[in-house]
Amino acid sequence: MKFFVTGVAGQLGHDVMNEIASRGHEGVGSDIAPVYSGIADGSPVTGMPYVSLDITDSAQVSTVISEVRPDVIVHCAAWTAVDAAEDEENKAKVKAINVDGTKAMAQAAASVGAKIIYISTDYVFNGLGDEPWEPDCKDYAPVNYYGQTKLEGELAVSSATDKFFIVRIAWVFGRNGKNFIKTMLKVSENHDKVRVVNDQIGTPTYTFDLARLLVDMAGTYKYGYYHATNEGGYISWYDFTCEIYKQAGVSTAVEPVTTEEYGLSKAVRPKNSRLDKSKLVEAGFTPLPTWQDALSRYLKEISE
Repeated sequence: MKFFVTGVAGQLGHDVMNEIASRGHEGVGSDIAPVYSGIADGSPVTGMPYVSLDITDSAQVSTVISEVRPDVIVHCAAWTAVDAAEDEENKAKVKAINVDGTKAMAQAAASVGAKIIYISTDYVFNGLGDEPWEPDCKDYAPVNYYGQTKLEGELAVSSATDKFFIVRIAWVFGRNGKNFIKTMLKVSENHDKVRVVNDQIGTPTYTFDLARLLVDMAGTYKYGYYHATNEGGYISWYDFTCEIYKQAGVSTAVEPVTTEEYGLSKAVRPKNSRLDKSKLVEAGFTPLPTWQDALSRYLKEISE
């Protein structure tokens, strides 16, 4: 198979390219920078073809995809700065990337008969209640602008082609970029105690594990909506931090607080980010390992 991957300078795009290479597939990576700007770790990403692409330029997207003619597009590129997305001066850019860019990519996929895998988020739901959200649930009600644009991206994909996988993830961490784990480890270096919210519930997603699943999906025709986070049970950010510090051997104390007590975020965060992943098994896909195991492997990786 021939893959075209957007957002390869980010956490997930980087790992998807590595997974493609490890299986002997052909892959072309893209991002907006003139040259690849992710980590130079000797991984296959740095040795595979790279195309500088502005996904908000629909004409450029159409030209590039028609030239590459991939079998599968894995669309990882997105505006993911959730709080900054709330700023009025950023909203047009957020929409251009998350909605218009996604629409252009989906239409280009359709034009060459390619499958498209679109990475979405639990933020398309309203975050209320305590029941896990099912993949085919259409009870959308995003609580922030980022979530609204990701939902509109989903609709753009499903309107442009039937050959889509819309995969919602949450609480992402990977080697190539910033994430919650790296932030909490950095904070622990000069704080004896940290305050972490205990009423936002979900499950982390390790991009290394997710990349394997996405390439598995690409080899099938089991199109539709899926939820894909690591197994291991639903937790709060407080629970996650405690396990991070435990596994990393950090002595910093962790104090649980409510979202209201924490009060630092500009964008509203959903309190219920539980995602039902049973559809993966029903479709014959192998679930991701537990988040505890993923965390252990990740800490070893970033310490090397």
